[in-house]
Order: sequence, then C-alpha cells, then structure tokens
Amino acid sequence: MVPMSMDRQVALDSCLQEQLRLKSQVRLLEHQVKVQQIKIQNLLQEKEIQLMDRGDENTVINLEEKRDYADCSEIYNDGHKQSAFYKLKPLQGINSFFAYCDMSEGGGWTVFQRRSDGTQDFNRNWTDYKQGFGDFTSTRGEYWIGNENLHYLTLQGDYILRIDLEDFEGQRRFAQYKSFRVGDEQTSYRMNCGHYVGTAGDSLTSGFSPEVKWWANHCGMMFSTRDRDNDNYEGNCAEEDKGGWWFNRCHSANLNGLYYKGPYTAKTDDGIVWYTWHGWWYSLKSVIMKIRPASFEPNLV
Repeated sequence: MVPMSMDRQVALDSCLQEQLRLKSQVRLLEHQVKVQQIKIQNLLQEKEIQLMDRGDENTVINLEEKRDYADCSEIYNDGHKQSAFYKLKPLQGINSFFAYCDMSEGGGWTVFQRRSDGTQDFNRNWTDYKQGFGDFTSTRGEYWIGNENLHYLTLQGDYILRIDLEDFEGQRRFAQYKSFRVGDEQTSYRMNCGHYVGTAGDSLTSGFSPEVKWWANHCGMMFSTRDRDNDNYEGNCAEEDKGGWWFNRCHSANLNGLYYKGPYTAKTDDGIVWYTWHGWWYSLKSVIMKIRPASFEPNLV
C-alpha cells in the first residue's frame, strides 16, 4: 500500500474541514429560516389581534375580482393573510358567496359555521340551511354558510374539518377530523368524516364508546331540519333539539342547538352540545367549524 503524500493529506484535511464548515452554515441557515417563519407567524397573529381589537373594521375584503378563489387556502397562498370575509367560488359551484377566512393556525381555513353570542336563530327550515343564513360582515358574526356551498367546497378534494370550542369559563378545546365531505341535496347533504385527533373528545363519530355508535355516530348521517326528517329516530331530532344537524338517534354533538349560557335545563338536550367535553346539559359559549385541504402547505412569503 503506497503511503499518502503530505500534499494529498493536507488537501484531504482541508476538504474535510470545508465540508464541516459548509454543513455548519447549512444548519445555521436552516435555523435562521425557522426563526424567520416563527417571526412571520407571530406578526400575523399580532395583526389578527389588533384587527379584532378594532372591532369590525375591514372585515369584508374586496379583492376586486382578480380571480376566482375556490376556498380560503387559495386566498392565503395568494398573499392575503388577514382574517376576514372574502368572496369564494368553488370549482364546480354555480354561484359565488362570502365566507370568513381564518388565517390563524397556519392559515387558509374556510369557516362554514360560527356560534358566538346567540344573536342568530339556528332553528330554521331546510331551505335556510340549504342556502345559508346569518351575519356575513361581522368578525364574530354567527352564520351557516349553506349546505349547497358546503357540498361544492368539499367536492373539490380531501378536506380536514376542525372544530374550535370554548366554554363560559374561558377554556378552549378542539376536535379535528380527516376526510370531511358533504354530499349534494339528492343525498340530503350526507356527511362523512374520518380519523379524529384533538382535545375535546370524539363526539362526532362516537369514538368515546364503540357500543353507542348505533345512535351517537353522526358520520354517514343525512342532514335534518324541523321540516325535513332524515334521522334514525322515531321522532324528529331537529324539531326536538331545535336546530338543523346530521342527527342520528339523536346526538352526542349538536352544535346548531339553542344558545344557553353554560348549564341549562330543558325538555330535551337542545343546547350547543359537545358530549365528550361538557355532557348533554352544558351549552357552549362559542363554536367555529372550519375546513382546509389536507394537502395545504402555507406560503409564508
């Protein structure tokens, strides 16, 4: 074996040192990028808080018909990072409509339901739930986006559903589901969803107890209203529980129920209920239901 010359050894040592230096620079740059991303997110959150503190100023943003946006994730990645109402038009949808785009928690969330203060009546008929109703201008305004619009939104691909919940003690929980989809009117807006993660417990697909799936699982259920009974109950869940929903026999989740303030008593469990957190006899303070494509990757630039 021929021994390595001194010059070659020096050159090799120099090359190895250069490799180590470059690797160190790469790690430093990666760290700096992460720090900048965190700073950008913090600035966006601070801006969001400032806008909320100013009330309802600029809550409806007109993008001057630059293009049609299929959902809020497209708006976010087009550079519009302010949470507000924007006009959407899903790919196969017939009409455009306004929806609140929540640009927090990574951005790009399309809010299709919001409960905040009880100002809107959610005990409505089939047509109202089909077309949508409520306050589409206020930052905290209550509304339902409309089952027809929700169908066309979720028809576009694989969507994640996130439900943000808050009680009257200021505690917050969330539930998140994969593969959320709502069918068309011919299916009575049948709802499907997949795997659960979160802190509120799984009240939507009865993951808290397999033995109760026959009555508590809302996944796969058709939508019901007081004038259109599509549940598995011998009565009318929507009529008894005072709101349109994907009832089974009848519910372990009823987020369109009556607006009480915490613990309540009534003939039926008709409050804003998420059973796995506060049971049937506690009505929540606020609810936000929102969706985002599973493939969404936020553009932070």
